Amino acid sequence: MAYRDLVRGWHEGVLAVDKGDWESALKIFSSIEEPSARICFNIGCVHLLTGNLEGAVQAFDQTVTKDNRLAVGFFQRGFVCLQLDKYEEALYDSRMALTLLRYNPFIDYKQLGLRHMLYAWEVLYNIAAAQCRLGQWQEAKVTLENAIIQRPEGRTVSLDLALKRIQEHLFLDPMQIPAGELFRPRKKEVEQLDSKDFLGKPKVISSVIPNDEYIGFEPLRPQTKGFYKPSVDAVQDCDSGYYRVLGHYYPKDSEEVALKASSLVFVLTKDTDGWATVIHNGQKLCVPTSLLEPVHAPKADKWKINNGIPLPPDKVPPSRPHLKQKDKQQPGSTEGEGINADDDNSQTNFMQVPLSPKEAFFTVDGTILLKVHCSYTIAVQVSEALSLSDLRSLLKEKFCQDAEHGKLSYRHSSTGELIAVSGEEDLGKMWQQVMDGKLTLWCQGPDSCSDRPVLYQMVAEYRYIAEGPEDLEFNEGDTLDILAEVNEDWLEGRCNGKIGIFPKCFAVRASTDPAQP
Repeated sequence: MAYRDLVRGWHEGVLAVDKGDWESALKIFSSIEEPSARICFNIGCVHLLTGNLEGAVQAFDQTVTKDNRLAVGFFQRGFVCLQLDKYEEALYDSRMALTLLRYNPFIDYKQLGLRHMLYAWEVLYNIAAAQCRLGQWQEAKVTLENAIIQRPEGRTVSLDLALKRIQEHLFLDPMQIPAGELFRPRKKEVEQLDSKDFLGKPKVISSVIPNDEYIGFEPLRPQTKGFYKPSVDAVQDCDSGYYRVLGHYYPKDSEEVALKASSLVFVLTKDTDGWATVIHNGQKLCVPTSLLEPVHAPKADKWKINNGIPLPPDKVPPSRPHLKQKDKQQPGSTEGEGINADDDNSQTNFMQVPLSPKEAFFTVDGTILLKVHCSYTIAVQVSEALSLSDLRSLLKEKFCQDAEHGKLSYRHSSTGELIAVSGEEDLGKMWQQVMDGKLTLWCQGPDSCSDRPVLYQMVAEYRYIAEGPEDLEFNEGDTLDILAEVNEDWLEGRCNGKIGIFPKCFAVRASTDPAQP
């Protein structure tokens, strides 16, 4: 049984006891599957209320079996045994209850749901009552004297009278839990049985035009973005639709223009008196029908709707920075002489020689035009039979000492993923990716960018998708470290461990940037 159902049945049984309906209470408590010790205790107490002592004993037997540390369970079973003249069993149960008190003056069962405190003197009193039934008058006297020692101030007279009865060899009437006291479920658990509607029931205070005269609710329906289109029930006239205002309309006793000429309105109804009820900018107006001209429903332009979200920049980035050349490239030149690959200034900043992915590549028979991205970009013509050691020597010659030991990778033509080149076998697979005599190679040197100073930081306002291998790709909200300013439109930056160029209009200066003036 689910705990929720157990609590529900437990609570209903307690309510039945409070109403005095013993039969319903027994029926409810007995219907609980696998009842706990507290439920069994409640069943025993209900049997006592009905006078069924045998049923009470069986219920209290189950109580102490399920929880052999429940002192109040032994106390109640001892009381029932005294009523059934089972004096030995009563004496045993009372002594067990005293043992479970563990020398404490009382046990408060309020935390467990029973509004009763079991006192040690009450247990001693029942022990003395059982001893009297067994003819152990001297032991009963000693036991009751111990009860008087632990008695509270308000019980002085009753215990003195009980001691006097023992001296006269008269039996004592045993004590029990007050009638009607049961283990009750926690209040919070009972409150959670039924789900609550914290929001409450909706109440219509005002409605949105044009259905301001409609009492009730209107279901959601698709809308044309940016324009109002009412439901069929809201349209009450066959002339309803979009109209254009032919001239300025001034309401009566007003010098302000309510509708300007050429404004678009939606007509709800046309009356016979020459007036029409229209919707304009979320307001309902009455306009002379002579100023209205029917038009076709306008089409929404999603880029012209002001929804509070700024529009992204143009899809086409600004003109890419041009290649700086000291000398005009001569026909037939090789080894990238025309792109200043060996220029000292270009080695300190690759942004001085960026290459567009659409730049023309010229090949010679038997050679491959290899484009290499490292600290800057070069294009050289190499032989297909170039080994890995010769390739690294070439990188050392064209770039720097770190490039010789840098991580080499190329982009697979079909999958588009970067594949590392770590041996001759990988190098052979790389040459198989040559298309139209061209191949692009990336060389990432160790700490190739760690020594470059950061001018300032920017935050990406829009996502930028790289259009070439030299571009820096990032997402909206990324922090960009600015390493150089290529020109007024392009910047060189670093993001997520990668370096490249990107349009300046895609990012804004960081507000917490310490370098910001």
